[in-house]
Amino acid sequence: MKQRLAAVLAADMAGYSRLMEADEAGTLARLRTHRIELIDPAIAKNEGRIIKTTGDGMLVEFQSVTDAVRCAVEIQQRMKRRNSDVPQDRRIEFRIGINVGDIIFDDDDIFGDGVNIAARVEQLADVGGICITAAVATQIADRLEVAIEDLGEKALKNISRPVHLYRVGVDDTVLAPAADAAGARRTASKPTIVVLPFNNMSGDPEQEFFADGLTEDILTELSRRHELFVISRNSSFVYKNQPVNVREVAEKLGAQYLVEGSVRKIGDRVRVTVQLIDAVNDAHVWADKYDRKLDDIFAIQDEVTAAIAATLPGRVEAAQRDQLARTKPANMAAYECALAAKVLHHRSSASDNEQAQALIDRAIELDPGYAHAHAWRACILGQAWVNGWCSDKDAAWAQVNSELERALALDDNDADVHRILAAVNVNNNQLTTARYHQERALSLNPNYDLVVVQQGELLTWLGRPEEGVEWIRKAMRLNPHHPARFWSHLGKAHFTARQYGEAIEAFMHLSAMDHVQHAFVAACYGWLGDDIAASAHMKQVKALAPDFSIEPFLATLHYTQESDTQHIREGLIKAGAGEIVSTASDLEKRRNLG
Repeated sequence: MKQRLAAVLAADMAGYSRLMEADEAGTLARLRTHRIELIDPAIAKNEGRIIKTTGDGMLVEFQSVTDAVRCAVEIQQRMKRRNSDVPQDRRIEFRIGINVGDIIFDDDDIFGDGVNIAARVEQLADVGGICITAAVATQIADRLEVAIEDLGEKALKNISRPVHLYRVGVDDTVLAPAADAAGARRTASKPTIVVLPFNNMSGDPEQEFFADGLTEDILTELSRRHELFVISRNSSFVYKNQPVNVREVAEKLGAQYLVEGSVRKIGDRVRVTVQLIDAVNDAHVWADKYDRKLDDIFAIQDEVTAAIAATLPGRVEAAQRDQLARTKPANMAAYECALAAKVLHHRSSASDNEQAQALIDRAIELDPGYAHAHAWRACILGQAWVNGWCSDKDAAWAQVNSELERALALDDNDADVHRILAAVNVNNNQLTTARYHQERALSLNPNYDLVVVQQGELLTWLGRPEEGVEWIRKAMRLNPHHPARFWSHLGKAHFTARQYGEAIEAFMHLSAMDHVQHAFVAACYGWLGDDIAASAHMKQVKALAPDFSIEPFLATLHYTQESDTQHIREGLIKAGAGEIVSTASDLEKRRNLG
């Protein structure tokens, strides 16, 4: 046996028996996911060592008290974000207790008074909270910026003497950094939106439930968009069946935008009208109406909710862009910098990308904890990496991964974080990991056009291009003002599905094509036997990429089916690319598919 000073973290899952009784398989699966994605990595990152696990808890040893507290805070903060969209009765939440003292180590287990106290302290912690002993509090006082509440001395079960305890305030654990001399450090001020209860104009009491359900569903879906701050249902439903003054409501709730609408039943049809109002300027931003046959009221509710939730954020963003055009860059807050950076990113040029990098850097400087900005920094840097707009590609790629790791640690419920992680893993040909992040992004925000279109891309690489076409077209319906690159994704999906006419038509929507898009069009014409058109597009490929050859080009694609790789290879050869390539097995080795 060995004895030494160590910090012990004891964690226990609240309501374990109740959750297991309600859904044993689901509870275990979710707990395993949390362990793999969050808890174990946080322990490893903070140099902890798991000593013992039980069905609903664990003991972890740390050589540093600050590492133990830092790890506990990270776990509880990230679990809180993960649970934000989970019903209360299904949430997996932990209590954590930390103590420091002499620990006896024997056969990969730990014993002693220090361990027992940690276990008892954990039982007194709040659900989702952290409780520490005075010995821990003393050591972290000057080392971590944490909010600590004195709980006084407590009697612990089977411990003879009372123990002085403190509560770590998880929500405010990391204190705000001191403002710089100019007071320029500001948080991300997102657009705030309130959805008022939709009015039932039908005189039919049954439609009242439909109107309320529609309002609540729109609230839920909009809350998935991390670029918006949505006022809660409790606040907005106060105004149900009351005359509303837009300015007064907005001022009282602190909202910049207001959504209101109505439901009217007309025979066997129902009409839903909705409008978005800029409450600050008292201006209508957007309005629309939806007429549906009253066959399945719940299906109508889902359809209209999806349409509104997909359209509103884009209209809010467009209104914000108009305001930004009149704003001096020096006065822009973190959110505004990030928004302007995204607009420049979508223009897809080297100069715009450079400006986007400067703006997203400014957003993070103003708010270092802004997860959305870190995710978009990765996206903007990734665009530079893909297009060769960076001097050191290895350093740029390392920074892309670093930014995504930071964004995930700050908020793993942001659909953009998982969307970009999926794209990075596709680029690395790690398609299994890419599928996980893509599915997580879809679950977090199923009506986000950039997530939906990427689902179509991924299915195309996985050898399911017909499904890919449907997802890409859905993204186009969700955002009628979608980026031009959606047409490129659609063209590649049609080509992979051997639908050459449809592929060419999709590519022709692009005002200008790069060498990759010309190569796909050339391959289409190659398979159609149109030698003149195929040759013309191959000339464009050579003009844009003088060193183009088939094998290096194929290595940039991410097909998992060798038949799909062979399909574009043969199309290019038919188009006159004129290079007979190495064997399929050599290519397979080099691509290292995930």
